[in-house]
Amino acid sequence: MSRSCQPPLVTGISPNEGISWTKVTIRGENLGTGPTDLIGLTICGHNCLLTAEWMSASKIVCRVGQAKNDKGDIIVTTKSGGRGTSTVSFKLLKPEKIGILDQSAVWVDEMNYYDMRTDRNKGIPPLSLRPANPLGIEIDKGRFPQKDLEALFPGMSADFTSENFSAAWYLIENHSTTSFDQLKMSVMNLKKQANKKNEGSLAYVKGGLSTFFEAQDALSAIHQKLEADGTEKVEGSMTQKLENVLNRASNTADTLFQEVLGRKDKADSTRNALNVLQRFKFLFNLPLNIEKNIQKGDYDVVINDYEKAKSLFGKTEVQVFKKYYAEVETRIEALRELLLNKLLETPSTLHDQKRYIRYLSDLHASGDPAWQCIGAQHKWILQLMHNCKESYVKDQKGNSLLHSPMLDLDSDVRPSPLGHLSQTASLKRGSSFQSGRDDTWRCKAPQQVAFVEKLTKLVVIQLPNFWKLWISYVNGSLFSETAEKSGQMERSKKNARQRQNDFKKMIQEVMQSLAKLIRGALLPFSLREGELRQYGGWEMKSELSGQWLTHVIQTVRLSYESLTALEIPNDMLHIIQDLILDLRVRCIMVTLQHTAEDVKRLAEKEDWVVDNEGLTSLPSQFEQCIVHSLQSLKSVLDCKPGEASVFQQQKTQEDVCQLSIGIMQVFIDCLEQLSTKPDGDADTTHLSVDVSSPDLFGSIHEDSSLSSEQRLLIVLSNCCYLERHTFINIAEHFEKHSFQGVEKITQISMESLKELDQRLFEIYIELKADPIVGSLEPGIYAGYFDWKDCLIPTGVRNYLKEALVNIIAVHAEVFTVSKELVPRVLSRIVESVAEELSRLMQCVSSFSKNGALQARLEICALRDAVAVYLTPESNSSFKQALEALPQLLSGADKKLLEELLNKFKSSMHLQLTCFQASSAMMKT
Repeated sequence: MSRSCQPPLVTGISPNEGISWTKVTIRGENLGTGPTDLIGLTICGHNCLLTAEWMSASKIVCRVGQAKNDKGDIIVTTKSGGRGTSTVSFKLLKPEKIGILDQSAVWVDEMNYYDMRTDRNKGIPPLSLRPANPLGIEIDKGRFPQKDLEALFPGMSADFTSENFSAAWYLIENHSTTSFDQLKMSVMNLKKQANKKNEGSLAYVKGGLSTFFEAQDALSAIHQKLEADGTEKVEGSMTQKLENVLNRASNTADTLFQEVLGRKDKADSTRNALNVLQRFKFLFNLPLNIEKNIQKGDYDVVINDYEKAKSLFGKTEVQVFKKYYAEVETRIEALRELLLNKLLETPSTLHDQKRYIRYLSDLHASGDPAWQCIGAQHKWILQLMHNCKESYVKDQKGNSLLHSPMLDLDSDVRPSPLGHLSQTASLKRGSSFQSGRDDTWRCKAPQQVAFVEKLTKLVVIQLPNFWKLWISYVNGSLFSETAEKSGQMERSKKNARQRQNDFKKMIQEVMQSLAKLIRGALLPFSLREGELRQYGGWEMKSELSGQWLTHVIQTVRLSYESLTALEIPNDMLHIIQDLILDLRVRCIMVTLQHTAEDVKRLAEKEDWVVDNEGLTSLPSQFEQCIVHSLQSLKSVLDCKPGEASVFQQQKTQEDVCQLSIGIMQVFIDCLEQLSTKPDGDADTTHLSVDVSSPDLFGSIHEDSSLSSEQRLLIVLSNCCYLERHTFINIAEHFEKHSFQGVEKITQISMESLKELDQRLFEIYIELKADPIVGSLEPGIYAGYFDWKDCLIPTGVRNYLKEALVNIIAVHAEVFTVSKELVPRVLSRIVESVAEELSRLMQCVSSFSKNGALQARLEICALRDAVAVYLTPESNSSFKQALEALPQLLSGADKKLLEELLNKFKSSMHLQLTCFQASSAMMKT
């Protein structure tokens, strides 16, 4: 069966020679598809698979074993390719043995040197070791191959300490080029070494011969004397005499040397005391040294000395040592108290805290200093937060005039949308202000905003050290960075596991205090009465504006990001997320409320200057106000990672919807207020309604004033534009910013706008149509005119011409403001006139022939003149008026009627041109 891959091929090995266990790198081709594919690896015939590490199909790393041959191939065997071949070989070198006295780059342990000749595992003292060069002449190693020497002397060795030592092998290997004279000299050296050894032993014996002989003579004399006496009497007498002599000698010696011996004993005592002091001066000087080192701050030295003293004298029974060791313990106890006080001092750096905790741990202080430090830091952080609040509240009350909690950032005085805000460097936050004004125009931040800046900065600076201290306590690195004090680390980890819930409560308390302090300053209504007394106290003359709340939200968000970077669990920071959500909702509410106030003030900015489309700047200002308000809320409406939508709650959606509807309604109320504004309250710049002016769209005259009808027309024109454009654009902006209930906002706003438009339109029609309608009846019957008795018609009477002129005046007035309003207004006025004319015709009891012809002429003349503005209602009225007249039967009457109509149209062609222009405009 053919294999799927080609056989392995070894093309290189690095290094290509070395001793056993040399690490080599094998390179080649098809060396396997993976570690499991490699099933065999031999170097010089030795299996190296156990140490092989497959790196890739072209690289394997392994160690050379105890090979059988000194040079051989590298054979790789794989499952996929089978047994491979090699184009290179490896040479195995035998390690050179290093003598005990030879210079070497490695250390030779002399105590593990064994005498191979006796095969006894006894260490040979260094003085009895044989020299590396026993012949005493220069060694010149030959170039005979080791393999040949082994074959020449089978079973032998060139090591002179070996049991199978071969002198011939040694000479061939080390002195193959040495001359015969030098070899003779080496023989003499060997003899001298042997003689020196023998002479040394003999000289040692000779040096003690005299003493030996004297002792021998004394023993012989005593032995002979005892043999000569031979009796017990003599022995007793001799013994008694000897004792007497000895007693007298002793007494005399005591008398003669008593003073000398006394001084000697005293000197010996002093000397012994001095020896003790000198020998144990470490302990006797230790209390004073501890005091000095504590004053210098060398606590490491004190701890090392204490550990040494404790190991040497901790269990001593010597009273003087006990006394001094007790002094040492007193000093150490005072040091423990000192270090604990320093540990609990605030403020302090994390480095110092760790240092003091390690010192106390090394001094075996009672309790758990690390946990005490954590508790002290927790209380200190809380106290800092409350002190920060108290200082700002006190400053606000003392400088209420200088630090107003509500600054109206009007666009005329503020240098930027957020004003001049203080920048917090620790949060790495930058603010850009596009303003060319100098510092005198910059608004000072309210106390609540400055307080939130300072409070969040304080927490962001202090909490990381507090958190890192706990992490060090948990993993045991408080006591050792290298895990060398495993016992203390294990105890620390055990304590941390037991106190994990307590620390979690500490973090939660800090987060709750942070959130409630901010709520007390910005959202006091969200706190209970008891909490408000603890976390509040601010003078809330008026609420912060939306711009300041936006800045506060940005500050709290950055603080949240900084705390999240510490890997604090999210459940501990959930209260901060709730705070941010409430701030965002409140910011939206306040911004919409302030927007309504700004919209209400737009009425004061109406200049009544009309553009070519019959609009003032008011609709544009209204839309810009809404857009600017929504843009200021963009960062608030956008959700950061982990934040929820501000519209997730139904109540928030309803409140925002109502506020939005309120803004639209406020503007509609402004329009109504402007439409009914008295003449005396009109602005100094107005729209000219001079019909004779060549500028049909009006011009501005400072000495003119707007009439109520003109204001109505301008407001109606604005209403039309609002309905067709502005409100639709605002709805799109609401949807763009994810507002809920936009359809409801638009629907209610449109309905309210249409109601206002219709109401104002009716008022205007009433103002313009009533005078025209009222003039018809007196005009018809002027001069005691009677339909039953009248002359043959000669033309349209003046009352109708006057009515047409009045309609033309209305047309001019409307056209001057808005061309789009002309058809709507004129149609309604024509309807009113036609209705009145129809009523008057129907009220006539009877017509004469001439009266009927006169009435038909006037009705047709009016109808034809305003034909472009006829509506079904007005057509119906004209039809009813004509039906009330007798029919024209003769052709002469019809012809006369046509001639008179043409005459009327010709005579009033100039006046009726406006209607023709309107007709062309309507068609286009």
